[in-house]
Amino acid sequence: MIDFKFADIGEGIHEGVILKWMFEVGDKVEEGDTIVVVETDKVNAEIPAPESGTLKKRGAEVGETIHVGETLAVIDDGSEEVKEESPGEDKPADDKQDDAEDKKTDQDDEEDDDAKESKKSDDNASVVGALESSDEIMEASNEHTEQSEDKVVNEKVLATPVARKMAKDKGVDLKTIKGSGENGRIMKADIEQAAEGKEQDTSTSQPSRATYSMPKMPEDRVRREKISKLRKAVVTAMDKSNTLIPATTVMDEFDVTDLVTFRKEQKSRAQNHDVKLTYLPLIIKAVILTMKEYPIFNASFDHEKEEIIYKDFINIGIAVDTENGLIVPNIKDADRKSIFELAKSIDELANKARERKVQMSDLQNTTFSITNYGAFGSKLGTPVINHPEVAILGMGAITKKPVVVDDEIVIRDMFPISLTIDHRVIDGGDAGRFLVKLREYLSDPIALLLN
Repeated sequence: MIDFKFADIGEGIHEGVILKWMFEVGDKVEEGDTIVVVETDKVNAEIPAPESGTLKKRGAEVGETIHVGETLAVIDDGSEEVKEESPGEDKPADDKQDDAEDKKTDQDDEEDDDAKESKKSDDNASVVGALESSDEIMEASNEHTEQSEDKVVNEKVLATPVARKMAKDKGVDLKTIKGSGENGRIMKADIEQAAEGKEQDTSTSQPSRATYSMPKMPEDRVRREKISKLRKAVVTAMDKSNTLIPATTVMDEFDVTDLVTFRKEQKSRAQNHDVKLTYLPLIIKAVILTMKEYPIFNASFDHEKEEIIYKDFINIGIAVDTENGLIVPNIKDADRKSIFELAKSIDELANKARERKVQMSDLQNTTFSITNYGAFGSKLGTPVINHPEVAILGMGAITKKPVVVDDEIVIRDMFPISLTIDHRVIDGGDAGRFLVKLREYLSDPIALLLN
């Protein structure tokens, strides 16, 4: 008997909504068969069966929320003992005793007879398969009020198994944390926030952001709409960024007349490579060359260890506006691509994002992000840093303007930009030097081809 858990599939995802079951209880399943599609914050994940057998139980039905560590399905493989497909990370040997105690407590809470059987840990973590395209964003249903396996009795704090393990690894006292999950449950994000020195003071009477309530309104004259899972992910990311990062934005305007001319001249060559040459790949190329001279912009800051993490890879995140919300997939090893290759990667990622075909790997390990609010006619903005990155570039619309050149008024193509930086590790002088170098590359597009 296999107790198949919903695994931590990365990017801070700790819950999902059942989108579609591919098998009914009693059906035969083969190892590798997709048994269920789960909608997470940013992707729809097809979950394959870990082994062949008969589907004996479904942990949640369509529209219901399931958390990391909870039973996704029980599969009868013909064995008498219950084997557990463990979620997420492998467990060190010195954690086994603590985990066993957690499992025993969890088992005491579980009302289902099958889950009360003795369990044997298995080193094989559950595997997430391919991703399915879906235009439907299901609203999160109310979570069941029964005690689930991540609920602890005897007045212990509520925390998921993954969160408890992370707290132990990071030396965080769960009793000092106010959980952001259902009924105050402590999630992975809460542990990460506490570890970075942002522990919430549960003894204070001042309400936190999560406890602010809306003033009373005439309910017969308003309309309420549940936010989608993707919008919820955006809310979480923005809250985290604004809570952790003391950000400031530097703005400038570049004369890119020569860049505009260069792009027009290269359009025919781009067509021969079957790509559409926009300004974005040219700007990305200029950003990459600038970052190589100022590597702090391709770094992250480890607040807990007080260390700056310099990366020897460059993955450029591209903010894509979809009908369901903002998604930021990234171009892997962008510094190794030509301008035409960058253009092709941009098109591919944008199409995948809009069709909800983005894979988790497309979202992970972004080192620097770019957002183009100029695509909607805007000129200036203050973009929000995508933690744990330390900077983000915002692009406005390129427009013709009268400017003074050599004491004469001439019409030039001007490009407004905004650079938001993490002021913990990047100073205003660093931002200024970055923009000066970026202006040099964008004012002289030939340099983009020579580097």
